[in-house]
Amino acid sequence: MIEVLSAGEVGRARVAGALVGAILAELRARCVVGTNLLDVDAWARSMILAGGGSSCYVDYAPSFGVGAFGSYICTSVNDAVLHGRPRDYVLRDGDLLSLDLALVKGGVAADAAVSFLVGEARPDGGLALVDVTERALAAGIAAALPGGRVGDISSAIGRVLRGGGYSVSTEFGGHGIGSTMHQDPHVPNDGRAGRGVRLRPGMMLALEPWVMADTTRLVVDDDGWTLRSATGCLTAHSEHTVAITEDGAEILTLPG
Repeated sequence: MIEVLSAGEVGRARVAGALVGAILAELRARCVVGTNLLDVDAWARSMILAGGGSSCYVDYAPSFGVGAFGSYICTSVNDAVLHGRPRDYVLRDGDLLSLDLALVKGGVAADAAVSFLVGEARPDGGLALVDVTERALAAGIAAALPGGRVGDISSAIGRVLRGGGYSVSTEFGGHGIGSTMHQDPHVPNDGRAGRGVRLRPGMMLALEPWVMADTTRLVVDDDGWTLRSATGCLTAHSEHTVAITEDGAEILTLPG
């Protein structure tokens, strides 16, 4: 299902997106050397509830996972890139951490992710990976124009990722979002311009380029959720929720 939101619903999406952005910014500041990922999950729960939201993840049980996710945020470290289930792990100097958060407020969902280095960055610590996903996200947002196609976004993202020297997996990517977190259309992180669903004002999309340093193959942890690079290489992931407007894409999940 592809939802086209009313002006009032987009207004509520701005509120939900602002809460996501504010929580991610606060969690990023708190994630220092010595922070336990279980504490990050507890902080996320507290801030979601305090902000009047509800988690999209706790009861999330899609076909590709094993049971309900059961936590309030995805915490993916180093070679983990997607769906990292919080665990009893203490962050170390130089860890590359991705935080992915989705919630519903006012009947509308918002979803965003950020990757960053904890403590002192190492020369090979993944800054290039973070940079390329952020640039790819910016390119995808710039291509999300009314009257355009989903393929325009995919092509723009893929050009940046491949231009950085990385191979691109299209196994997981962006998606439509509205009253629920995951909807059609799927937005692959590579593709052909001019193809796919036509973009209309009122559509919302969560765009999320991710990349692994030297592979496109994923493996899943025993927890049934956490996806890692098959080679153990570093990974990064960036995401924003955007609303298609008459003038282009409005980013809804920026920190306030």
